[in-house]
Amino acid sequence: MHTRPYGGKLSLQEFANGDCTFFDPDTRRCSIYPVRPTQCRNWPFWQSNLETPDAWTDTQTECPGAGKGPVVSLEVIQSKLAEDRI
Repeated sequence: MHTRPYGGKLSLQEFANGDCTFFDPDTRRCSIYPVRPTQCRNWPFWQSNLETPDAWTDTQTECPGAGKGPVVSLEVIQSKLAEDRI
């Protein structure tokens, strides 16, 4: 009910506006944050977001938290990429 096939794997279902079905529009937060799947835990370190500098710039436009906060080491990013290829 909350997933769909994508690239040979399962991905979370989204509403027509692109919001995840678990996104609470009133609080602007994830309603299942403590138990969110790997796909979500690894955001924004998805291969598709890191392929080019332009892709990373686009990611920062979509997600105001991307590129903010403490620097994440390359080793941590690579381990996240190995968990789930999106």
